Amino acid sequence: MSLAVALNVSGASRCSSALSAARSPSAPLSSAHQHTPRHAALRLASAPAVSASRPALQMSAPNPPSAAGSEAAAGGAAEEKEQKLWGGRFEEAVTPAVERFGQSVSFDQKLYAVDIQGSTAHANMLAKQGLMSEAERDAVVAGLGEIQRRIEAGQFEWRLDREDVHMNVEAALTDLVGEPAKKLHTARSRNDQVCTDVRLWCCGAIAQLLERVARLQTALVQLAGANEGLVVPGYTHLQRAQPLLLAHVLLAYVEMLERDAGRLRDCSARLNFSPLGSCALAGTGLPIDRHHTAQALGFTAPLRNSVDAVSDRDFVVELLAANSIVAVHLSRLAEEWVLWASEEFGFLTPSDRVSTGSSIMPQKKNPDPMELVRGKSARVIGDLTTLLVLCKGLPLAYNRDLQEDKEPLFDSVDTVLAMLEVTAEFALNVSFNRHRIAQSLPAGHLDATTLADYLVYKGMPFRTSHDVVGRAVAIAVARGVELSALSLSELRALNPIFEDDVYSFLGVENSISKFRSFGSTGAACVDEQLKFWRDKLQL
Repeated sequence: MSLAVALNVSGASRCSSALSAARSPSAPLSSAHQHTPRHAALRLASAPAVSASRPALQMSAPNPPSAAGSEAAAGGAAEEKEQKLWGGRFEEAVTPAVERFGQSVSFDQKLYAVDIQGSTAHANMLAKQGLMSEAERDAVVAGLGEIQRRIEAGQFEWRLDREDVHMNVEAALTDLVGEPAKKLHTARSRNDQVCTDVRLWCCGAIAQLLERVARLQTALVQLAGANEGLVVPGYTHLQRAQPLLLAHVLLAYVEMLERDAGRLRDCSARLNFSPLGSCALAGTGLPIDRHHTAQALGFTAPLRNSVDAVSDRDFVVELLAANSIVAVHLSRLAEEWVLWASEEFGFLTPSDRVSTGSSIMPQKKNPDPMELVRGKSARVIGDLTTLLVLCKGLPLAYNRDLQEDKEPLFDSVDTVLAMLEVTAEFALNVSFNRHRIAQSLPAGHLDATTLADYLVYKGMPFRTSHDVVGRAVAIAVARGVELSALSLSELRALNPIFEDDVYSFLGVENSISKFRSFGSTGAACVDEQLKFWRDKLQL
């Protein structure tokens, strides 16, 4: 009896039901050896195989591995040979150490949804091209759907002796539907299969990263709007420089995040090409239709060169590079807020909801989330470095080294998603200490550059005005006063060009009011920036 009959599933409904949205973590790994992924797993919900829609990512922790099935993993040579789908020419089983060392199913099982999505599209194409009957295709598609259902229900046994997600799914499919499953790998290698899976997964990851970036931008714009008009010291070299509106400072990070989003979108566009059908490296002589599978999976087109399709991971490197830049931007924001939350600055107070204490010092209230954002940026940069070093010495085409791309990829995406989420949470739970900030503004002669601009308005060359104001600052420092405390006679002793209107340029509030250039910190300019971002983010 065919599986299509046994499962009582119509051919029309199977393609859509076989790749339903992921609802729960994958089933436990079954093996004598257990490898725990470094970070919480990302699960991908799948889309119908004939649709251009892409799986969405959701965060979930991996189930702990179970010991079930370890006896099968440690079986004898004859049994082992039957289990290996590539074992035709081999007389002996691999040693347990080699098997443990080579397995990747402990971490690549999170590709199950995109793997099933790609296999469903491939089966549909094989049937269209006459390389598989429609009845066989129906059995395969229904079987893949049943496997996905079992995975998401926690009823699937992941087997270490089956090496990876691809072999686990294919072997389970063979157990489930029999002979039709043996045709699924026609005109396909694990080399192009895994590249297809990872590209699909990356597209889903980028979609979620973009959503988290937009959420953080929204939080920062809202924080800027809630603090309109608040002036803070601006710094260069961590020394007092010029006054800035706090909203202007916060919107600087919104701009950085927008470029981050642009890099992620560019990465998605470049990786959105299909390797499927490239096989091991040379393509195939069988009459397949790579354009059909590319369209079914939502890719722009098939990759033009089969060797390139299976051998390069530049798209993973590019995503991790984009993630690293995101992480650096978040680390800079975190560093600034950690400083501002210190007693020495006192500009910012995080709420109890986003703070932690000390196990020994009762008075402590620490901005730990921002410290961890700063710290976790290092591991994201490390993931990128791992990929670059991994790829730098590989000859064409596929090499097993490339199995090592997945853990850094998964870790980078997991970590940046978490960093974006917690930074947005922190932004929504901070307050700025207006009184403390106001007390800090007189120090550092923040209005000195505006005073130099005043002299330029009067016709003085800027380099001359710079020298005059520098001497005025020296007098103010010697007297321990602000520039606005210098008398007109003292200023005119430096240069007779000074007039009574000079005092409308002195003091931080007056200084802020003089900024008019596009993109500057003047109130009207910052209002324009706020309006732009509120419109763009639909706030």
